[in-house]
Amino acid sequence: MKQVVAKQPVVEKTQTKAKWWSFYVGSVPLPVYLVMSAIILITAFLQQLPVNMLGGFAVILSLGWLLGTIGANIPIIKNFGGPAIFSLLIPSILVFFNLINQNVLESTNILMKQANFLYFYIACLVCGSILGMNRKILVQGLMRMIIPMMLGMVLAMGVGTLVGVLLGLDWKHTLFFIVTPVLAGGIGEGILPLSLGYSAITGLGSEQLVGQLIPATIIGNFFAIVCTGLLTRLGEQKPRLSGKGQLVKMSDGDDLKDALIEDQSPIDVKLMGAGVLTACTLFILGGLLEHVTGFPGPVLMIVAAAFLKYLNVVPKETQKGSKQLYKFISGNFTFPLMAGLGLLYIPLKDVVGMLTWQYFLVVISVVFTVIATGFVVSRFMNMYPIEAAIVSACQSGMGGTGDVAIL
Repeated sequence: MKQVVAKQPVVEKTQTKAKWWSFYVGSVPLPVYLVMSAIILITAFLQQLPVNMLGGFAVILSLGWLLGTIGANIPIIKNFGGPAIFSLLIPSILVFFNLINQNVLESTNILMKQANFLYFYIACLVCGSILGMNRKILVQGLMRMIIPMMLGMVLAMGVGTLVGVLLGLDWKHTLFFIVTPVLAGGIGEGILPLSLGYSAITGLGSEQLVGQLIPATIIGNFFAIVCTGLLTRLGEQKPRLSGKGQLVKMSDGDDLKDALIEDQSPIDVKLMGAGVLTACTLFILGGLLEHVTGFPGPVLMIVAAAFLKYLNVVPKETQKGSKQLYKFISGNFTFPLMAGLGLLYIPLKDVVGMLTWQYFLVVISVVFTVIATGFVVSRFMNMYPIEAAIVSACQSGMGGTGDVAIL
């Protein structure tokens, strides 16, 4: 018995140590993060951070990973896009109260604005998500879903704009700065490319536009999650409306079942290098086509990627590399990028001034219209109404984080 009692503190100490090392902040264990962030924090306090990409990455990675982890571990808040909201708003609040010194802002500015890391992130995500998509889903699955999604989007644009006009808002501002951001599909793959497109059309800097577009996405994501929670309850009460997680009423011989299986092949760093070149090339191609056609380059980049995927002319290995790069970038740099946006692009005073009761009603009308359209149209598209409505709600979700919370 004495031996057992003597060993107990040692066992508890070992378990505590294991817990510390098993808890990750971003991509590193907590003890390692604490050491690294302490070095960065002390250097920033002394205003000795290098004003280059290295200093910028140190700032956004340490801050974004921390805030994303905190947001992901707070009950309730984590289900409403907590990681993204914390990563965006906390840095903006710190800047508003002058708690971030100039050295930190200059280092971040070099990375985010001068080196345009924002564009690199967008190119990798857009190209990787499209080229990495299973072609059967693009060709067959998209044809099944495009009708309810497009119809829902068109109706939501019309209803949202009409509500805004009836409430005394300018129709152009309502459509382009409230309704469209709600339907953009998140921040990384929605708001950021949208801001580039708006910038190409209006001549304003994309950084000026991001702060005006993001609030609608955050609010829309919140109401979408609330609505899908109610839909889940409805599915439990009326089982005939729900496919228990399955969207399309597929038969055993439906070849889309195989297409939905996730690729589990190991990471290949050389293929990821090909993904980098592919993303850069498609981004440059979009800019070249913009020069020729006058249409926004980011939009043409998306069209070009989808067209190449449809033609199936990109080598399989290159497609795989683009998808692996997409996973790497989205998994490691999404919340850091949002922290950078919060530091530089989101003036808190201006954002708060935009949030009127009319603004909220327009956003709610957009989310409700999208969900209701998916629910009704599903009956004619061989889909389960509950799942169709929930998937439609993802149109107003905050990207991957919001979609996970919605689903």
